[in-house]
Amino acid sequence: QVQLVESGGGLVQAGGSLRLSCTTSGRTFSGYNMGWFRQAPGKEREFVAIINWSGRTTYYADSVKGRFTISRDNTKNTIYLQLDSLKQEDTAVYYCAAASRGWGPQAQYNYWGQGTQVTVSS
Repeated sequence: QVQLVESGGGLVQAGGSLRLSCTTSGRTFSGYNMGWFRQAPGKEREFVAIINWSGRTTYYADSVKGRFTISRDNTKNTIYLQLDSLKQEDTAVYYCAAASRGWGPQAQYNYWGQGTQVTVSS
């Protein structure tokens, strides 16, 4: 079992930045590829980014490429999502997830956090 807890969300003006964290506990964190997803009100959950177990490979949704950066620190059992140049359309609940196999949006995500709210104002 893997427990995931997100933090770092909040209210920020358009053009601003936030750094989300996802701390894990339970089974070996370093064995999982880790992803971030988001869900805006009235919309389906969408893939944001994924990072492989070593932290050397990443993949982003086109909508956030060049503005968001995913990273991980296996010594701290934590992954991060740096959100820069935020837009109002980035407003959503952001979730981290652990994938036991696969890559990208279609990876097998076995564990999910509870989410953290990001609100971008004009």
